[in-house]
Amino acid sequence: MQGNETILVMDFGGQYSQLIARRVRDLNVYCEIKSYRTSAEKIAACGYKGIIFSGGPNSVYTDRAPCCDKKVLELGIPVLGICYGAQLMAKLLRGDVAKSDLREYGKTPVKTEAGTDLFSDMPEKSVCWMSHTDYISKVPKGFNITAVSKSCPAAAMEDSDRKLYAIQFHPEVEHTEYGQQILKNFLFKICKCSGTWKMDSFIASTVSSLKQKIGDKKVICALSGGVDSSVAAVLVHRAIGKNLTCVFVNHGLLRKGEGEEVERVFRKQFDINLICVDAKQRFLSKLAGVTEPEHKRKIIGEEFIRVFEEEAKKIGHVDYLCQGTIYPDVVESGTGDAAKIKSHHNVGGLPKDIGFTGLVEPLRYLFKDEVRKVGTQLGIPDSLVWRQPFPGPGLAIRILGEVTEEKLEILQNADAIFRDEIAKAGLDRKINQYFAVLTGIKSVGVMGDGRTYDNTIALRGVTTSDFMTADWARIPYDVLARISDRIINEVDHVNRVVYDITSKPPATIEWE
Repeated sequence: MQGNETILVMDFGGQYSQLIARRVRDLNVYCEIKSYRTSAEKIAACGYKGIIFSGGPNSVYTDRAPCCDKKVLELGIPVLGICYGAQLMAKLLRGDVAKSDLREYGKTPVKTEAGTDLFSDMPEKSVCWMSHTDYISKVPKGFNITAVSKSCPAAAMEDSDRKLYAIQFHPEVEHTEYGQQILKNFLFKICKCSGTWKMDSFIASTVSSLKQKIGDKKVICALSGGVDSSVAAVLVHRAIGKNLTCVFVNHGLLRKGEGEEVERVFRKQFDINLICVDAKQRFLSKLAGVTEPEHKRKIIGEEFIRVFEEEAKKIGHVDYLCQGTIYPDVVESGTGDAAKIKSHHNVGGLPKDIGFTGLVEPLRYLFKDEVRKVGTQLGIPDSLVWRQPFPGPGLAIRILGEVTEEKLEILQNADAIFRDEIAKAGLDRKINQYFAVLTGIKSVGVMGDGRTYDNTIALRGVTTSDFMTADWARIPYDVLARISDRIINEVDHVNRVVYDITSKPPATIEWE
């Protein structure tokens, strides 16, 4: 996927490592993420235009703190250290890092030095996002302090002769007012990037690499009908044509009407080899009595693979399994050194004995908005490209507790009403994700002249640009009222509707 110019993000275990990559790509510069263990020799051989050290949860002075090869700082390639990456740069170059008496977290006023390349075209005073308990107490020889905050005497430092830059705050998060400008300055003023990487170049290079990797071998694709797996399928189909067979498993955990739509689009529009498997009862029997969210995810992931194996045997030898894994799936499953949040069925939930030579995951390093851009350029209809994000385990993780056929019907109907009213209100492109949850809570209600004791439906809507952080969507009261009225009147066994007003963090977008 590498273009003519590439930025390397060295991952030190921070949850925001992939967000840095996303921001760089927003500026039309390709970047890739590699472990901090990558040697200086390998980095030099790749010809990177610049390197960014990510943040991380550790303290640089502890015994097991992640530490890269010091020679990385001697390659002559511009380096930008962020948070932990800034402190590591200071430590490697014989500066001092100490524990702060006052932790700095959240939006923080920072004063930057005028005239520096990193902080050009932005005011001297701005609000930045801090998240640290340690600080650089003494900058290394040759460095100048270029930014300060109330509690951080070296909020930024640089040695422009060696092209080494470090900032204590996080430019990649939206809360830093001029964060994107700082990254832009690093890429274009310091690294001298041209900014010519586009999604069409991603498609061309990915199709080329898929042809080279797969050759004339057979691939089976785990098609869920969601945005990610659909884009992955069409991308692989463009590379290998009829050597791809898509298996659509209707596990009974889909949204209302989705099974029929998936079959119509992929059979008729794209002429892709498609096998549809009705496995609803199979999945429900496996999930009977299971209430723990991670257990549900593992069961569904395992059963998906088993179905694929069975179908693969029917069509003959199959070499690869294609999945629509995207980067937030990888990060939130704790791959590498990042902290584990939850398992995704197409990452952490994979059984070890999958029965295929390997995996094909063409979207593994893309974010949701990038996947949509690829889908549009591939000619996939908007109705599918802009479909609401849907987890691999489906409605099983939007039903708290045991999954039953009755609960599925309740949730499918409530969710369909929610999506219908949001679309009618013209909010379907403004709210990045919205769905209904069957909470497992029953409460007293009154319907007609009788007392009821029935289910509570929770509505969840969020706005986000990266799905790593999110704010709850301010849906107008009149729209919420219509949704609530319709659900209560049209869906049996529901007598209460509530709206979730929690951001991410502290909550996740999904309830399980």
